[in-house]
Amino acid sequence: MSVPPARARRFSSAIGDDAVRFGDRILIAPAFGAESGESMSAYTSFFHAGARADLPAPYAEVWVVLSGALRVGVGSDAVTVRAGDFVHVPHQAPGIVEALEDTTMVCVSVPAH
Repeated sequence: MSVPPARARRFSSAIGDDAVRFGDRILIAPAFGAESGESMSAYTSFFHAGARADLPAPYAEVWVVLSGALRVGVGSDAVTVRAGDFVHVPHQAPGIVEALEDTTMVCVSVPAH
């Protein structure tokens, strides 16, 4: 059986009407993941200013901040990331993520979920 060649695919970072709510202040718009047979997941998230979510996650992620600002981590180990920055959030990293202002980011995680 022949496997079709891999190809580049384009995804939008826009948050549409099909976004999933995470609490009342976070929206998630999946692009691809385990359901499509991928080895990683990618999605766009929008955090309203003041939104918070607990870490850890059972997978590693890289978050690319497109607009806004986030505080990620715990205590003196927390980092602030702003538009144009990205942050690596290791598997089982402790702490929280908090939106310091309205924030849009793209998240890539491994393994896919």
